[in-house]
Amino acid sequence: MSRVTRQKHYMYEMMNDDYELPKENQQIVRIVCSKGNNLHEAEPAHDAENFLISMPNKFRNNIWIKRGDFVVIEPIQEGDKVKGEIVKILTATHIKEYSKSGIWPKKFTKKREHSEENYSDGSDDERFVVKNKNRPPIDEGSDSSSCDNA
Repeated sequence: MSRVTRQKHYMYEMMNDDYELPKENQQIVRIVCSKGNNLHEAEPAHDAENFLISMPNKFRNNIWIKRGDFVVIEPIQEGDKVKGEIVKILTATHIKEYSKSGIWPKKFTKKREHSEENYSDGSDDERFVVKNKNRPPIDEGSDSSSCDNA
């Protein structure tokens, strides 16, 4: 099987999943960072320390995961440093199905709170405009400009 065919096969397998729920020995974790050599640091759903997980051979060079992605892992007993192996990479539809079934960890739910400091003061039209934090605030009180030297 060629490399392109293998990549298509794994992408098709990942996208057309039957949304099977994790088994009792599997758990959902969030990827914190990549440590290289197909190892990733994972954050568990329960309050515990981050640990290393490995990517199996079938996913290597076929599917990429990045910081913030969610995966289902199975714990492994062999290693001291590496505590689990990736079984499934979760997509947005997986997350939606897991939330509907009630097994999605509450630690990983998104909370969208709009604070008032992110919006500009002013009329109703301007309250939905997000302030650009990369620019210094404009002082509208001073009418003198630095260009008027005449």
